[in-house]
Amino acid sequence: MKVQFQIAHQCCKIHTRKVLGLYNREMANKKQLFKYLLVLDFEATCDNKHQPVPQEIIEFPVIKINTTTLESEAIFHTYVEPDINPKLSPFCTELTGIRQSQIDGQPHLTEVLDKMVPAWMEQHGLLDPENSSLFVTCGDWDLKTMLPSQCSYLKKQPADYFHKWCNIKKAFCDVTSKFPRGMMEMLTVLGIPHTGRHHSGIDDCTNIGNIAKELIRRGHVFKQTYYRHP
Repeated sequence: MKVQFQIAHQCCKIHTRKVLGLYNREMANKKQLFKYLLVLDFEATCDNKHQPVPQEIIEFPVIKINTTTLESEAIFHTYVEPDINPKLSPFCTELTGIRQSQIDGQPHLTEVLDKMVPAWMEQHGLLDPENSSLFVTCGDWDLKTMLPSQCSYLKKQPADYFHKWCNIKKAFCDVTSKFPRGMMEMLTVLGIPHTGRHHSGIDDCTNIGNIAKELIRRGHVFKQTYYRHP
């Protein structure tokens, strides 16, 4: 009798795994609205005593994710030398891991926005209207506050593709019915190990990308959550 129960229990577990496997594949195969997600996470000048004015971007990373294959297909990454306050505070280096030597002599934001990002977008087919893409950020700060404020200071207008994005916290909430405090909480809830250094822009992009991939596997269809009028 015990052997029969063990066999039945094992068969039930196998059947459950098959059903869950089919369910996960069906959910992951949901049609996405965008071919690519562009995961972005700035790091910027900061201080725990007197916040620098203006606050300036010092790390500009983007990871391109194919929403069909869930592969990370390309990376854009550069450090950025501030125009106004080029000296990093000890607090900023401690928080982000970015040393003064890593930003000295690096491109200024104007060059990054006018030349480097458009060249990378063109190289990877992201300016082709058929290759739809959407920026993904952890919160709205990067593209709602940080980039517009620095561009305003520089008397620049951000490119149109920076005007819309998905706040991955809202995508996470759609899947889990819980609005997260931040990236680390999302990783924990989804059972994804954290990699790299927290507050390293490129490492945060990797982790946010892993969250996005898992949400797609669970059936989430990424959509624009914010549009900033020019």
